[in-house]
Amino acid sequence: MTRSGLKLGFIGLGVMGAPMAGHLLNAGHLLYVHTRSKVPPALVESGATLCTTARGVAERADVVFLMLPDTPDVDAVLFGEYGVASGLARGKAVVDCSSIDPIATRGFAKRIQELGCDYLDAPVSGGEVGAKAASLSIMVGGSDMGFERVRPLLALMGKNITHVGAVGDGQVCKVANQMIVALNIAAVAEALVFASKAGADPGRVRQALMGGFASSRVLEVHGERMIQRTFAPGFRIALHQKDLNLALQGARALELALPQTAQAAQSMQACAALGHGQSDHSALVCAIEALAQHSLGTVG
Repeated sequence: MTRSGLKLGFIGLGVMGAPMAGHLLNAGHLLYVHTRSKVPPALVESGATLCTTARGVAERADVVFLMLPDTPDVDAVLFGEYGVASGLARGKAVVDCSSIDPIATRGFAKRIQELGCDYLDAPVSGGEVGAKAASLSIMVGGSDMGFERVRPLLALMGKNITHVGAVGDGQVCKVANQMIVALNIAAVAEALVFASKAGADPGRVRQALMGGFASSRVLEVHGERMIQRTFAPGFRIALHQKDLNLALQGARALELALPQTAQAAQSMQACAALGHGQSDHSALVCAIEALAQHSLGTVG
């Protein structure tokens, strides 16, 4: 493919970052990449240019996307030695798709804006499945002008793209999303363990519930994972713990009680203590099973 599109950068090529970057590349854009792990061969074969530092990406690209695990990782990539900030020139833009602390995000944005560049937080929801299918929900914080500039690029990676508000508001929205998802996973896990221990087939119970008011995407996808015992990580327990900790830290700062979120965080902690921290967050069912001394078992 002849590439005559925009010069884009992507830093962080993990489970979700790699397919997201691939969509930008497949649209015909020039793509410069950097990651601390091995760059997926498919990206290089498709024409991505590997840079040895984050600074190298920022020097070459007009818009730099980040998809990193946690707040300290974003801080280091932006402002560490050979970081993005050291390679930026006025008029460029940074789009952080990571899920991190909203307050830290506003501080990062201020420092990048002082260099004459746009900064948007654009955390995503949809997991590995959504990343591969380019169907992610993307929650964006930033200026109106900045949002309009990057919206066509975000549309290559997601379908539900919402400009939530100012910088940091995208991260606030993502934290709220993670609270809801965690509570749904816990509810599905408890319901299926209850049904199984009561003697019903959890698979058939799930099928019946999918036709009623209890139906949800979590019941559909993660309920099946719980029954089939397929816990390969689409989104790891450890990362969901991080997001729930952000919610609870925010609640303390706001003097706000979040009792159900706190309980979900404890269930995630119990699951991690059982050795499932690197498993998919649907493995939360393992903590519920341990409390019940009953397993859903293996189907098929």
